[in-house]
Amino acid sequence: MEQPLVPLVPMSHTAHIRSHRKPRRNAPSIAVRAGVAGGVLSTAAVAGASAQAFAAEPVTQTLELPTLTADLATQAAQSADATQQMAAGYQLQAEREAAAEEAAKQAEKDLAKAKKEEARKKAAAEAERKAAAERASRDSERTTLTSTDTTTAPASGSVGTVISFLKAQLGDAYVLGAAGPDAWDCSSLVQAAFKQVGVDLPRVSQDQSMVGTEVSLSNLQVGDILYWGSKGSAYHVGVYIGNGQYLDAANPSKGVVIQDLSGYPATGAVRVL
Repeated sequence: MEQPLVPLVPMSHTAHIRSHRKPRRNAPSIAVRAGVAGGVLSTAAVAGASAQAFAAEPVTQTLELPTLTADLATQAAQSADATQQMAAGYQLQAEREAAAEEAAKQAEKDLAKAKKEEARKKAAAEAERKAAAERASRDSERTTLTSTDTTTAPASGSVGTVISFLKAQLGDAYVLGAAGPDAWDCSSLVQAAFKQVGVDLPRVSQDQSMVGTEVSLSNLQVGDILYWGSKGSAYHVGVYIGNGQYLDAANPSKGVVIQDLSGYPATGAVRVL
């Protein structure tokens, strides 16, 4: 079979030059390029869609923010409540501790007061016991003097009257400045005794030591006035009742008593009867 003739296409006058020949593009290259172009377009489309999606997202986030903020506010409120409750608990505990401490202090004060009151009662009871014993002793002393008195004072006369008055005051109290009838000091008792027989003595012991006639302690007679301290500045006086004894308003603890000169020797003596 004869082959058909193919018409000849005239070549460019520069075709024989290699650098002037147009490169041929084959179908696969065009297809690749087309695919690349399509991919680029697809990527652009996706990017555009993504951009639109991203552009829409702030709306969604803006809608969710109030919910998130509300959660945080709730948590903050709960935390504040818990803190407040904790603070209230601490305050209550502090108040309880303060109350307990105050109660303990008050208990200590009450205990100290009770102890002090108990001690006062004991002291008062002891003082009453001693006073009762002293009263009993005085009563006994009075009974003894009444029944067994061996004083050499005369049964009658001025000296006897003085001694009788003095013994009638045994057991009376000693009170500085008092002048009877139930309380005396040393000089008021002596003054009152001698007043019974019409002898007016000075009120104070210093002046009483200056009256009458001075006598020695070795030549005492019943009714002589004894004094302690210097003559003219004596601080105590009593009356000699015989047998080495004298009667005086001694002091607040003894009152009016009879005592022995040996236990408390006098400084001097004067005689007014």
